[in-house]
Amino acid sequence: MADGDWSCDANDALHITVVQPGETKPRTVSTFHPQFTYPIFGDEEQIFGYKGLIIRLRFAAHDLRPHVHISYDERFKAVGETSATDLLGALKPFIPEEALINLADYEKAVQEDPEAKDFTPPGKLVYGYEANERKYEIWAGSLADPAVRRLLDRVQVLVSLFIEAGTPLETNDPEWTLERWTVFFVYEKIKPPHAGGILILHCRVRHSLSVLALPARPHRGSIKISELPARLRIAQFLILPSHHRSGHGTHLYTTIHASCIADPTIVELTVEDPNENFDALRDSADYCLLRPEFLKRNVNINPDPHGAYSKKQRPRTVPTGALIPTEDLNSIRTNFKIEATQFAHIVEMYLLGRIPKSHRLAGGTNLARLLIKKHKADNEDDRRYYWWRMLTKQRLYKKHRELLAELELIDRVEKLDDTVRNVEEGYEITLDALEGRLPEAEDDSGTASSGRREKRKLTVEDEDDEDEEEESTGTPLAKRPKV
Repeated sequence: MADGDWSCDANDALHITVVQPGETKPRTVSTFHPQFTYPIFGDEEQIFGYKGLIIRLRFAAHDLRPHVHISYDERFKAVGETSATDLLGALKPFIPEEALINLADYEKAVQEDPEAKDFTPPGKLVYGYEANERKYEIWAGSLADPAVRRLLDRVQVLVSLFIEAGTPLETNDPEWTLERWTVFFVYEKIKPPHAGGILILHCRVRHSLSVLALPARPHRGSIKISELPARLRIAQFLILPSHHRSGHGTHLYTTIHASCIADPTIVELTVEDPNENFDALRDSADYCLLRPEFLKRNVNINPDPHGAYSKKQRPRTVPTGALIPTEDLNSIRTNFKIEATQFAHIVEMYLLGRIPKSHRLAGGTNLARLLIKKHKADNEDDRRYYWWRMLTKQRLYKKHRELLAELELIDRVEKLDDTVRNVEEGYEITLDALEGRLPEAEDDSGTASSGRREKRKLTVEDEDDEDEEEESTGTPLAKRPKV
C-alpha cells in the first residue's frame, strides 16, 4: 500500500477542545485545530500509519486540566523498519504527565471538581472589562507562585501549536529566576452552575535587568529581582482562536502597558521578536495612547525651520531639532516608557497623519514635482511632507548605515526611496483602519489591520533588539523584522 494512503495532515488530525462541567458529563465549549504541528511531528507536519486518526487534546476551561485521547480506525502493521508514528512518544515532551490518564477518570475529575464553579485564577485581579455583553478579567501572577506555574505548564503546549518558533518556558529554574517572570491570564467570567471562568488568553512577560552588575545568585533576604530597575519584555502572547478579533489582545496589552507606567522599577516596555499581527496590535494601541499627548503638545513638523537657514539656502543635513520638538518627544517617550524604535515609528505615523491626505502619496500628490521643489515648495503641507520623507530617510540611513555603505550611490538612493515608500504605505494602512474611531479625528486617524510593511526593502534586525532571546510573540502569523 502506498505511503500516502497511510499518511495524514497532523494539523487536521489534532483537535484542541475546551470543556467545562455539564449536566451529567463535561460539555465542549469550543474546538479548533492548531496552526503548527512541526515542533511535534516534524517539518512536513505529517503523521504516518493511521486511518481515521483523531488526536483530541482537551483542556478544562477553568484550571486547564489537560488530557490526550487518541482514536483511529486502522493502524499500519510494521514492515521491517517501517512502522506507524509513535504518537505518545512524540507528544510526551510537550504535555504534562497528568494528561495521560484514561478518559473516564479525566471526565470524572472535570465534572466533579468542587472548585470549578467558584474558580478564580491564581495571582491578583488587575483589570476587568466587558466585550459583546460578556465579562472578562485579567489576572497576573509571578511564575514563582506554584499555582501560576502549574497553570502555565498545562497550557504551554499551545505555544508550540500557535506561535511560530515559540519555545515553552523552562519552569524548573530556581525561584529567584522565576521571579523575573509575570504571567497574565485573561478569563471570561461564567455564571454558575458552569465553571467560574474560561481562559481565552495568556501572556508572559520578563523583567530584563537594567543594572550593570548583579551577584550570580541573590542572597536570602536580599532585594527581589522584580524590585530592581528593569525593562519589561513581553515574551509570548497567545489568544485562543475562538476569541480572535474581539479586542482582547488590545485590552491585555494596554493593561500591561499601564502597569509599566505605574511601576517605578520599570524603565521601558519592550517586545521580544514580535510577529506581524502583534506589531499591528501594538502600533494601534501605542498610537491611541500617544496621540492625545502629541495633540496636547501640538507636535508637528515645522515647514520652515528658518532658525538654521533661509529658504534660499540649500540645507546639507536634516535639522531634526529645528523640524520637530525633540525635547518634548524625548520627554513623552520616557514618561510613557516606550522603546525608542517603536516610539520613532509611532511619531512618524502621527506626523504623516498630520499632513492632509491630498498632500501625501496616498492622496495622489505629485512626488516628482515635490522632489524638484523640495523645501522650497509653495504649499506649507507640501513642505511638511518633504521634510517628513527626509526625517524618515534620516532614521533609516542611521540605522542601516553599514548596509547602505556597501551600495553604489545611485543604488543607495533608490533603496532608501523604496523603503520610505513601503514605510509610508504601511502607516497609511494603520491610519485608514483607525479613521473615524478616534475622538477629534482629523486626517491623522489611524488602528492597524495588517501592520507595517517597511521590512520589504531593508530586511535586517533592529539593533535595539540584538540582546533579546529568540522568542516569538503574538497571534500566529509569520515573523518579520522592523525597519
